[in-house]
Amino acid sequence: MTMSLGPYASFIVTSYALVAAIVLILIGWIALDYRHQKERLRELEASGVTRRSGRQATDI
Repeated sequence: MTMSLGPYASFIVTSYALVAAIVLILIGWIALDYRHQKERLRELEASGVTRRSGRQATDI
């Protein structure tokens, strides 16, 4: 079974390839930013800064 995309085949294939590349770039960017944010949180906690969400209600 073959699919004919007609005269717009190159446009369709190029569009899908570009969207796939952009999505992969965004996933990579998010993964790198996540690692950076986790490292920053570790640095802040090591310096004594605590998160309010980590406190108990009685700590206030």
